Amino acid sequence: MAIQSPQAPQTPDALKAGKVPAGARDRARKPVLDPRERARLEQAFRVPRARTAAGALLAVVLVAWSMAGAEFNFVKLGEGAANMGEFLARLFPPTWEKLPTILELLVETLQMAIVGTVLGALLSLVCAFGAASNIAPRWLYYPARWIMNVIRSLPDLVFALMFVSAVGLGPFAGILAMTVGAVGSMGKIFAEAMESVDRGPVVAMQAVGASKRQVVQYGVLPQAAPLLTSYTLLMFESNVRGATILGMVGAGGIGLELTTAMRMYDYGHLSAMVICIVVLVTIIDQVSAVVRRKIS
Repeated sequence: MAIQSPQAPQTPDALKAGKVPAGARDRARKPVLDPRERARLEQAFRVPRARTAAGALLAVVLVAWSMAGAEFNFVKLGEGAANMGEFLARLFPPTWEKLPTILELLVETLQMAIVGTVLGALLSLVCAFGAASNIAPRWLYYPARWIMNVIRSLPDLVFALMFVSAVGLGPFAGILAMTVGAVGSMGKIFAEAMESVDRGPVVAMQAVGASKRQVVQYGVLPQAAPLLTSYTLLMFESNVRGATILGMVGAGGIGLELTTAMRMYDYGHLSAMVICIVVLVTIIDQVSAVVRRKIS
C-alpha cells in the first residue's frame, strides 16, 4: 500500500515553479483584507439615530400642522358617512334610456384623449431635450425648466377656460388644454427619464467623436424608450379622466353631461355615466398593462 507524502507547503517559490494546483495558486494570490475594513464595507448604510428621530418628529409636526390648517376632522368624516351612503344609494338603479348619448360622449372623450396625448407627448419630448441636463446646454436647460414649472403650476381647468374663450366651446378647447398641461408635467418626467440613462454608452460615443444628434439618437433614446412609452400610456389614462373634468367648463367630452345630471338630480343617468366611464378606464388600463409587458 502506497503511503502518500504530506502536501508540500505552498511557498511563493513553489507557486512560481507551478508545483501547486491553479486553485491554490489563486487563493494564495488573493489579497488579505483588513477585518475592520471588511466590517466597514459589509455594514449597511445607517442613518444616525438622532437625525432619524428629528426627521420623524418634523414629519409628525408637519402633518399635524397641515391637518389643522386644512380642517381635517375624523369626527366630521364619521358623521358624514351616513350622507355619503345615502348619496351612493341614490345612484342605483342606473337608467339606460340615454345610453346612445353616453356612448357618443364617451367616444368624443376618448378621441380628445388620443389627440391630446399624441400632441402632448410630441411637445413634451421636444421640451425634454431642452430640460435634460445630460443633453441640453446650460443656457437652454434653465429656461426650459422654468417654463415647465410655470405651466405645471397652473391647473388644466385654467387652460381650458382660456382656450374656451379663445376658440369657443367644444372638444378642440379641451384638446389644447390637455396638450399644454402635458408639457408641464410630462415634459419634466421625460427629461428625468433621459437623465437617468446609463452614462457608459453616451461617454463611449462621445469618445469616438459622435455628434450630439448621434449621441441622443443612439445613446439616450434607445435606453429611455421603455420609460417614455410607459409614461405616455400613463398620460393617456390621465387624459381620459381629465377630459371628463374639462367638459364641466364646456371643453367637450362627457363632463358637461355629468355636471348637468348632478344639477338636475338625475341620479340614474349619473350612475349610468359613471359606470360607463369606469368600464372605459378599466379597458384602457388593461390594454396599457399589456403594452407595458411587451416593452419591458
